[in-house]
Amino acid sequence: MSENPADSATFDALGLSSNVLKAVVDAGYQKPTPIQAQAIPFVLMGRDILGSAQTGTGKTASFTLPMIDILAQGRARARMPRSLILTPTRELAAQIAENFQIYGKYNKLTMALLIGGESFGPQIEKLDRGVDVLIATPGRLIDHFERGRILLTDVKILVIDEADRMLDMGFIPDVERIVGFLPRIRQTLFFSATFPPEVKRLADKFLMNPKEITVSRMSSAAETVEHSFFRCSGRDAEKRAAFRALLGSEDVKNALVFCNRKRDVDVLAKSLRRHGFSVAPLHGDMAQSARTETLEAFKAGKITYLVATDVAGRGLDIQGMSHVFNFDVPFHAEDYVHRIGRTGRAGAKGRAITLATPDDAKFIAAIERLLGKTIPITTIEGFVSPQATGDDGARPDRSRGRSRKSREPSGRGERSRNDRPAAPAEPAADENAGVAQPREPVAAREHDDSDQKSRRSGGRDSRSRGKPRRERQDDSREEDKVVAFGDHMPAFLSREVRIRND
Repeated sequence: MSENPADSATFDALGLSSNVLKAVVDAGYQKPTPIQAQAIPFVLMGRDILGSAQTGTGKTASFTLPMIDILAQGRARARMPRSLILTPTRELAAQIAENFQIYGKYNKLTMALLIGGESFGPQIEKLDRGVDVLIATPGRLIDHFERGRILLTDVKILVIDEADRMLDMGFIPDVERIVGFLPRIRQTLFFSATFPPEVKRLADKFLMNPKEITVSRMSSAAETVEHSFFRCSGRDAEKRAAFRALLGSEDVKNALVFCNRKRDVDVLAKSLRRHGFSVAPLHGDMAQSARTETLEAFKAGKITYLVATDVAGRGLDIQGMSHVFNFDVPFHAEDYVHRIGRTGRAGAKGRAITLATPDDAKFIAAIERLLGKTIPITTIEGFVSPQATGDDGARPDRSRGRSRKSREPSGRGERSRNDRPAAPAEPAADENAGVAQPREPVAAREHDDSDQKSRRSGGRDSRSRGKPRRERQDDSREEDKVVAFGDHMPAFLSREVRIRND
């Protein structure tokens, strides 16, 4: 085999059957990608595979095409699948199932999809009839296994796809447990875009004399993607305003927008929708039916912006996506590669735009080291930062490292210090803690002590004005509290002394 077989290989030369080749032609593919050209012949030989390629290079077809030929001979038995494909997300599992339907249209293979967010009934019915190909996420597969609905002793081929994402999502213990249910004599295909040490350890544990295939530099990004970093404030509302200004300056056909946390997905999607953008959220807490409906609308062009987390966005294959936006800089540099891999696919041009705050400096440095180049950070042209938070009606800003009390007086909303009415002889509020204030006479401070307590409790002083009786009751309760054994004598000690004197 030549050093780069993709330069001259065709699907006809890979050893695939006529039925599979006919399905490939129907799908419109004429030439295999590098990972397909190198992996398919060895899979057909029965060899274990350790494959590494950047996202969007056709890893899925590199194992689905030969698996269809291998499984063409034989018959599945009830509750005993003949092959197992483990994926970290529902979307990736659904994409693999779609590939089997496209390439296996001329073969009579049965398939079951075991993912969360769907009822057990239809899944159990398919397992009872017997399936040749079982595609599952680890959690749902273990649920079926523990209920006694499935046996894994007849699995001949195991595929672990996106192993690095399995590690990030905490699925590695589940994967190790599932592999323990499988027969030791099997063929294992292990695919991942990156290979951190823990994933490499699993590969060494699961594979026997594997054929290692690497078609691109580890953790590399497509050369057709243009990278841009834009500086913005770390305050939530100001960041959303900057992002909207950025969207207005870009010619966007369709785009994925990535956030680091699920709660921020809904907040950002709500903010964009209020300002007239065509947007929908996508995250793991949504029902599977809602996720499927959202993806179909996005693929059909009914939605322009899809706001998602790394988990939901992994494995999405949207043709012709013009932009990927990182509303949050990913914590791991490898995740940046996966995110931007949604654009610039199959040789097309794409734009990857990231909002960077002062707190993201170390994450940006890690991304630049991984990419092997420096990406300048610029400002958003024509954008003026708003003064107030909560500009779009979303959740209030909570800046890192500062308590809410230090930013707003209790019971008075989010007002700047200059907006407060002047109040001579009033003590400073909590947000001015640590700033020297003019001292007042002792008598004045003692007189206003109850008012300070009321302001700390949420502005109840305005309701209690003109009610001296309640204030005296509050003061009496304050006196009953045990403060110390110095100037404040606990009431119970005083009563005990009087009893003894009697």
